[in-house]
Amino acid sequence: MNTPYILDEEVTSQQSVVDYKKNQKQRKVLAHLYTEGTCTLAHLTKMLHSSVPSVTSLVEELIDSQWVTPIGTATGSNGRRPVLFSLNTQQNYVAVLDVSTHDTKILFMNIYRKIIFRGDYDLRLQDNPTFLSSLAHYFTSALADSGIKPDDVIAVGVSMPGLIDARRGVNLTYMNLQQTGESLTHGLSELLNKPVYLINDTKATVLGESRFGGAQGKKQVLAINIDWGVGLGIVVNGEVFQGASGFAGELGHIQVDPEGELCYCGKIGCLNTITSASALVKRVQRDILAGQVSKMASFRDQVDQIDIDEIINAAHHGDSYAIDVLHETGFQLGKGLAIAISLFNPEIIIVDGVLAKAAAFILNTIEQAISKYCLSDFRNDMTIELTQLEGTAKWLGTHAYMMEDVFANY
Repeated sequence: MNTPYILDEEVTSQQSVVDYKKNQKQRKVLAHLYTEGTCTLAHLTKMLHSSVPSVTSLVEELIDSQWVTPIGTATGSNGRRPVLFSLNTQQNYVAVLDVSTHDTKILFMNIYRKIIFRGDYDLRLQDNPTFLSSLAHYFTSALADSGIKPDDVIAVGVSMPGLIDARRGVNLTYMNLQQTGESLTHGLSELLNKPVYLINDTKATVLGESRFGGAQGKKQVLAINIDWGVGLGIVVNGEVFQGASGFAGELGHIQVDPEGELCYCGKIGCLNTITSASALVKRVQRDILAGQVSKMASFRDQVDQIDIDEIINAAHHGDSYAIDVLHETGFQLGKGLAIAISLFNPEIIIVDGVLAKAAAFILNTIEQAISKYCLSDFRNDMTIELTQLEGTAKWLGTHAYMMEDVFANY
């Protein structure tokens, strides 16, 4: 009497397995096109180890769902030219919200990471419950200015500094951004009516470098993000290393001076208090007020106008004080990095952030400190390079963070 039920259950189970395998192959197609750009059916067939009819059916379904589109034929003159396929750049846009303590940038990007619209806004990250509503307001304004249809935006990625637990969608450094018991991602998602992803800015940077920058193809990578704080992105075996709660890489909060200044984290003498851009600016402002000889002395009556760009500019114009300050900053960064190198044994270190513009003054001293404080065997097979992504690593990493999850759950 139970045989028909058992047969129906077996058929359903078999169908589920077939659908699962098909979805797996479609995810691989999407992920492959995301990284490679364009492919022919023959290439996809080889990549999937499948038959041409099977892959043709998969691609046709992806075309029907408007994820994939044919874009022409491959070059070559031998016989019939195969059709090239790519991801559909006319739909499926994502928004990247680059939030920092000095401004907010909102970008709309197509599926191949091309920036369609960029807006820079005087919205600084502040630890209060009104910040998210302000961010949503600027997002709505930027979306209207972009000309992109709201329904064509499939996800929003937010990168910001702080101790971010991406699993719970909270920023533990800025706890007042979200209401008690509510995740930041959930609250912002309700305001924007879009899925929201949250990632630490330094982890976004190292992901961007790993997928699209100087660390492509490298398995063990460190990316130091020298901004208003000092962050360290870590790639282990080709994947971003998160740690148990997602906090791995807070290099700026290792103690380098037990008798030093109080860090905003409540500890004494953190690397942030010596080498971050904000610490550097405060030091220079204090020295100028105390009578330091420098080209920047012209700002003595308006010392608050001295910013990191002014310091770097002074160094480029031969100001010995500015050069010395940047050299010392590089050396202290190198001391901190020496600890990370001893722990992770990277193939490459990428330097990024606002101080990357001071590379001429800090890279050599970073290397000198690493040579002094690291075993030579660690240094022999490692290179230190300035980012080649010209400030876009964080945006590209946020984009990849979203899209890789979208494809994985397609």
